[in-house]
Amino acid sequence: MKSDIEIARACSMRPIAEVAAGLGVAAHDLEPYGKYIAKVPTTLVDPEKVKRSNLILVTAMSPTKAGIGKTTVCIGLSMALNRLGHSSVLALREPSLGPCFGMKGGACGGGYSQVLPMEKINLHFTGDFHAVTTAHNMITALLDNYRYQHLEDGFALKEVYWRKRVLDVNDRNLRDVVTGLGPKTNGMTDESGFDITPASEIMAILCLARDEDDLRRRIENILLGIRIDGKPFTVKDMGVAGAITVLLRDALQPNLVQTIEGTPAFIHGGPFANIAHGCNSIIATKMAMSLGDYVVTEAGFGADLGAEKFLDIKCREAGLQPKLAVLVCTTRGLKMHGGMCVGADESHGDRELACGLANLDKHVQNLQAMGQTVIVTLNEFNTDTEEEVERVRRHCEAMGVGFAPNAAFMRGGEGCEELARLAVETIAERPSGKIEYVYATEESIEAKVNHVAKRVYGAAKVVFKPAAIRQMQDIEAMGYGRLPVCIAKTQYSFSDDAKAYGVPRDFVFTVRDFVLNAGAQMIVAVAGEIMRMPGLPKHPQAERIDIVDGLIEGLD
Repeated sequence: MKSDIEIARACSMRPIAEVAAGLGVAAHDLEPYGKYIAKVPTTLVDPEKVKRSNLILVTAMSPTKAGIGKTTVCIGLSMALNRLGHSSVLALREPSLGPCFGMKGGACGGGYSQVLPMEKINLHFTGDFHAVTTAHNMITALLDNYRYQHLEDGFALKEVYWRKRVLDVNDRNLRDVVTGLGPKTNGMTDESGFDITPASEIMAILCLARDEDDLRRRIENILLGIRIDGKPFTVKDMGVAGAITVLLRDALQPNLVQTIEGTPAFIHGGPFANIAHGCNSIIATKMAMSLGDYVVTEAGFGADLGAEKFLDIKCREAGLQPKLAVLVCTTRGLKMHGGMCVGADESHGDRELACGLANLDKHVQNLQAMGQTVIVTLNEFNTDTEEEVERVRRHCEAMGVGFAPNAAFMRGGEGCEELARLAVETIAERPSGKIEYVYATEESIEAKVNHVAKRVYGAAKVVFKPAAIRQMQDIEAMGYGRLPVCIAKTQYSFSDDAKAYGVPRDFVFTVRDFVLNAGAQMIVAVAGEIMRMPGLPKHPQAERIDIVDGLIEGLD
């Protein structure tokens, strides 16, 4: 089969003004970034149309390093809905350069189910990640300068919360660094470090802000540290919220592109789900819902991470009510969660497939407990057998859950028509009810983490390290305890152990750190060995990216 890039180049893209016109958006409302990309003003969000639109959440079983193909299915489903005569719009996150050049490669779908122009989207796109990186690092520079310039005035922070910088690169050497070395004119010597840009609080703020005024309010509320007198010190106190808002003003506008079959797609914002909240921007989702009868969106990684945060954080904040949850699985993923070793012969594994269905079941049960109507789709590979597909179908039918295989990668929208029909029928007959949140925000931080860890992950016990206990107490003492929690943990397991596949039982879930995102209005609980700055593998994808005869290769 042709590579993703070869397939993309063979596709004839429509001018972006033509794509926008199909949505009823006039050319003069667009800010074009070349022929096939444009930013759309936030003023086009229509609250009444949002209420009438059908929001479909695509999530997945616990992923493996072999991948599940959730984004590919998202794209295929949106195209299939349009093929069947429905007005469908896609809403996805932006790719990060870290995974693109690291382990994962590109994040624009694959095969005949892609968003285009994939090379530009996977690289610098419209500069949104650059804006987030710059805004974050500008705050860091301004804070260091404020402390340096006001030292003689008696200003000092007894605790600095905003101590890191960000970079959209996987680089383990930058996790912990020392800054300000050398002469006194170089500033104050301090411990610092880097997170990856998708983990930045600025990225979360961009994706959760309702409009420009809300963006500024959230930036003002970013907690930088605690003064010697015990009072909080924020970006507003430093007097630079306006400057940071200016840096993010263009980035706040959603980006309009298209799928390989011409379906409109908004791609905006890019927090990871294992270290952040894993959803595209509220503005982009509501923009898509203002312009389409059906909107297909995704939440990062498995449903234990992305879907829980989508419902408990994004939907709670935005007042959104999805109509359906689509759970993606693969036979390869099921087998690996059933005990098959990486690299084993996948033509066998009936026992492992049967055992791996428990992982799928746990995700279905979690979603249903949160009030969601669930259908399952098997993302087909050419190694799948009819017997394996039918086994998954019968299993879903026995659970009373709708099932449809899809061939999004191999056949694009045509390969998702059965899934699209099932989605439309299910929404018409038994749409998701009111969201049953996993916790109430009024509960203590400890209670909220326990609810997620025990009810969603299946932990027997939650242990908080001494440092996490102190941070939890400080956060509650400062009055931030009623914010929702965002748990940062491995995506490969329900537990905090990346190697615990399947459905771990009787495990202890360990929280070692808390990060208060007062501007984004959430509390990040860091569990297990998860890193907010990933490292590169032994053979990164960068080794396969090149320009050959003037064309980019290796971004598949």
